[in-house]
Amino acid sequence: MATISSRRRSAIALATAAALVAVGAAGCGSSDSPASAQPNPSASPSAAAGVVTIRDPWVKAADKGMTAAFGTLVNDGDTDVTVTGATTSLSSMELHEMAMKDGKMVMRQKQGGIVIKARSTHALEPGGDHLMLMNLTKPVQAGDELTFTLTFADGKTQQFRAVAKPFTGAQESYAPGHGEPMPGMSATPGMSMSPAS
Repeated sequence: MATISSRRRSAIALATAAALVAVGAAGCGSSDSPASAQPNPSASPSAAAGVVTIRDPWVKAADKGMTAAFGTLVNDGDTDVTVTGATTSLSSMELHEMAMKDGKMVMRQKQGGIVIKARSTHALEPGGDHLMLMNLTKPVQAGDELTFTLTFADGKTQQFRAVAKPFTGAQESYAPGHGEPMPGMSATPGMSMSPAS
């Protein structure tokens, strides 16, 4: 009985540590709401029969403007796979990355697509590579389920669904200019989220 209890405590401690790491990651986007709930990872993979598997897909809830979709892309194949585009009915989309430019962290379109190496994974996460929804046609509320289509370099496509979750992240803005926040969004000092390269 003591062994089982010790194992459970170890599993809980590991899960708690993983959650704390996720909370520490820089978030993409600001939230007008005071909600600070973190994404609740899903245990089931999405689109298992497709080109890649998408684990724990989620979208940051947003009232307007821009937001992003995240998850882990899993390539179980023997060759590298490149995502060259993404679409959804709710907005135009771009593949984005975070990179250093002139001493500042900036968000920009990812040139050449997102490569998932053979037999490996690639994280789409706040503060890193992500799928950017550019001009929302309606609010994305917590609990909404969105359908996305990924396009690959070989012309194949694959759909997956992601649930919207509240996430305040690092409170950065998605500024269309040089670090100037969009109306209704706040900027984080020293961090520009300009989509320009």
